[in-house]
Amino acid sequence: MIWLIVGLGNPGNSYRLTRHNVGFRVVERFARVQGIQFKKRRWGAQIGEGRVGRQKVVVAKPLTYMNKSGVAVKKLIAELGVSLDHLVVVHDDLDLACGRIKIKKKGGHGGHKGVQSIIELLGSAGFLRVKVGIDKPRGHEEGADYVLSPFTAEERALVKESVEQAVEAIEAIIVSGKDKAMNKYN
Repeated sequence: MIWLIVGLGNPGNSYRLTRHNVGFRVVERFARVQGIQFKKRRWGAQIGEGRVGRQKVVVAKPLTYMNKSGVAVKKLIAELGVSLDHLVVVHDDLDLACGRIKIKKKGGHGGHKGVQSIIELLGSAGFLRVKVGIDKPRGHEEGADYVLSPFTAEERALVKESVEQAVEAIEAIIVSGKDKAMNKYN
């Protein structure tokens, strides 16, 4: 059985260090740790293939932009034959404090346009998410402007920690199972 690990974000250097691209950062780090290289562009995503323990893993960064992430995810699932219980979507979360992560089974999109796109195009919310906290906007800043802004200097260390935790959580999901990973990281 193949595991599909999808990090959500926007392609291009102008988005690279934004809050909304923390999903890309996690899967890039996960791939580096696991010795996986992003060598291919297929099905609307940049992908890398490898193994975690005995499990075959495909890591992906959709190139369809955040709000149309579901287009690439649907193609990846269809082409790879991945079941929804082996799909892990990594994304930013405004409702989690910076530096925190949460593993969640199923559920709604919580206002996240990338997750909403995936749910709508798959016709199901039955997949795992690894949420990485980015905090809520301060003051009167709009959510869309906030998620497309870079982290502050003080947040960068927290984000680095949460990226590492998310990488460990993904490995735990694959090797030890969802429930054990949730017990450890939630």
